[in-house]
Amino acid sequence: MRKFKFGILATVILLLLAACGNEGNGSSGDILSSLQDKGQVKVGFANEKPYAYEEDGELKGAAVDIAKAIFKNLGVEEVDGHLSDFQQLIPGLNAGKFDVITAGMAITPDRCTNVAFGEPEMKYGEGLIVESGNPMKLHSYQDIAGDPEITVAVMSGATEKAFLLAEGVAESQITMVPDIPASFSAVESGRAHATTGTEMTIKMALESSNQDKLEFVNDFEQPNIEGVPSYGAAAFRQDNEALKDAYNAELKKLKESGELAAIIEPYGFTEEMNVVGLEVTTESICSGENY
Repeated sequence: MRKFKFGILATVILLLLAACGNEGNGSSGDILSSLQDKGQVKVGFANEKPYAYEEDGELKGAAVDIAKAIFKNLGVEEVDGHLSDFQQLIPGLNAGKFDVITAGMAITPDRCTNVAFGEPEMKYGEGLIVESGNPMKLHSYQDIAGDPEITVAVMSGATEKAFLLAEGVAESQITMVPDIPASFSAVESGRAHATTGTEMTIKMALESSNQDKLEFVNDFEQPNIEGVPSYGAAAFRQDNEALKDAYNAELKKLKESGELAAIIEPYGFTEEMNVVGLEVTTESICSGENY
């Protein structure tokens, strides 16, 4: 009889430990309830204006404000935002450092194998920055590809390296740098002839830098390749489907009401150019249909 009671007690203890473990690693479908109880969600952002950036000690940006609006509607009042290097976002998410990451990150078939993307929030093109006066007459990625002496700086982890390679730019022409300020520095110092990145990001970063040694190429020709335009979205761990689905439901409401356009408009985005219609889905991008 004692052995029977001991067996029941041991089973109960194991079940309780398992339940605690599931709550801690967020693998249960109840993660949203857990976040609601805490009143807080940990979100990883890339330090990339106008998507996410710090100003006067406050975290701002289009991706920040979208996340705040959606989680507030989900009953989670506080977004505990953390700025991180872009290439550290997905590893940080999968290691449990963040509950969600969002930084205008482009949905790509490769990334879809590592994270569960929400539905697309914004679309955007590419931009190019060169030395003032554009002495090398660069107006497209093909212009870079056409001269093997030209080098271009690209932020590590960004999609632009793949875009350049697809347009015929040699790997030896590409210099990888950790962030946007480093890419500007590479061009200013002559270590690179140009830098490229998300159009709005590098344009606003250049405007904020208050310097006249570099210029944004206004007549840049968008590459006609897979992945352009890019579709940015929030990303979740692959075992957090319930949280992703709840987030998507609120995102759809923001799109249909026009509130999403109003949220991103102060950061230079427009509904016509940047808001993604409901007809473009993450599934179609991950499969390659809309990539």
